[in-house]
Amino acid sequence: MDDKPSPEALSESSERLFSFGVIADVQYADLEDGFNFQGTRRRYYRHSLLHLQGAIEDWNNESSTPCCVLQLGDIIDGYNAQYNASEKSLELVMDTFKRLKVPVHHTWGNHEFYNFSREYLTHSKLNTKFLEDQIVHHPETMPSEDYYAYHFVPFPKFRFVLLDAYDLSVLGMDQSSPKYEQCMKILREHNPNTELNSPQGLSEPQFVQFNGGFSREQLNWLNEVLTFSDTNQEKVVIVSHLPIYPDASDSVCLAWNYRDALAVIWSHECVVCFFAGHTHDGGYSEDPFGVYHISLEGVIETAPDSQAFGTVHVYPDKMTLKGRGRVPDRIMNYKKERAVHC
Repeated sequence: MDDKPSPEALSESSERLFSFGVIADVQYADLEDGFNFQGTRRRYYRHSLLHLQGAIEDWNNESSTPCCVLQLGDIIDGYNAQYNASEKSLELVMDTFKRLKVPVHHTWGNHEFYNFSREYLTHSKLNTKFLEDQIVHHPETMPSEDYYAYHFVPFPKFRFVLLDAYDLSVLGMDQSSPKYEQCMKILREHNPNTELNSPQGLSEPQFVQFNGGFSREQLNWLNEVLTFSDTNQEKVVIVSHLPIYPDASDSVCLAWNYRDALAVIWSHECVVCFFAGHTHDGGYSEDPFGVYHISLEGVIETAPDSQAFGTVHVYPDKMTLKGRGRVPDRIMNYKKERAVHC
């Protein structure tokens, strides 16, 4: 399943409908290279911005310009907060994104919350909810203001859903709020460690402070959107900072209640794939219900002589990921009954 597709398989066997870009975990900071928390993998804090610039240049120059780019979270590194450089670094990265000729949809990850409160992010340029689609006469598909999630239609019969994987979290939240108390209770019930970022000894290692989860309210909303897409024979792409499928992720990097999210997705026919970041190592798997889970390799741990981004080309019968650098090519065939007849 993880074999690299042949160039022939990636070739245009049918008419390309549209394309979109994907990139994850830029984690820019104006710092010398460092290492991950385990001290095992190098992080290229300054060079990550050059990688982003290279990706944008590539997307702008593609023969078939992508309709949009999905930024999968952790756009600047948490170290910025220690140096009072959060706003300056965010401004630098957002100025870089201005060079992109198409809209970018921003997902929020743990590093967004290391730098900013949820309230700040809601009023920042990282809130791209203004790009959402509103389905007339279906108010149940309108997301609540209590979480950062929305859906949009980049091409007829294709719906993208952006999820808030830190809807349940102790990060970026007012510590005097009932929701913070609720989330801390959930975390401590599953993680008795003094250091809440440590998964040591946990039977469910995803219950660490740098992860989060999806509220029941958000999952109910997702269910309504997918119900609409099923009824209208749409294909759906879901985006989240945190992965939700164990075979496509390190077990420590999963969303707290990933099983609940999978249960909703698996109760519908329309979902083609689920894109996430967070792991930095990347991951890929097709689940038993034919949904493809792709965790994108992180820019922050990509050497200067490589790259880490991709373009997804969408066809009536499949999607193909054309990776750059350490992001491998992938093919995501639709289930036979799901092929689009154009």
